[in-house]
Amino acid sequence: MSELVSIENQNLIVVKGATKVCSSTQNQAVVLCDETTIVITGNEMEVKKLDLDNKEVCFSGKINNVKFSNKSEKQPFLKRIFK
Repeated sequence: MSELVSIENQNLIVVKGATKVCSSTQNQAVVLCDETTIVITGNEMEVKKLDLDNKEVCFSGKINNVKFSNKSEKQPFLKRIFK
């Protein structure tokens, strides 16, 4: 299953195909999909829906940036945090 990301009015983001939520704070969320890592940044973000059985996660808040990277390009954890 491939991932599908939809953003509504820059205030709601839905990720389908999610297998794991690695981290979630008010400013950043890291979601793993089968082949992709998705990093979502914003303000006042919170998890609205988490259904990993159906591979779906939903965040609300002010969405500023969404980055996609392949797992083969995985960087060390500290390097991802301190860019």
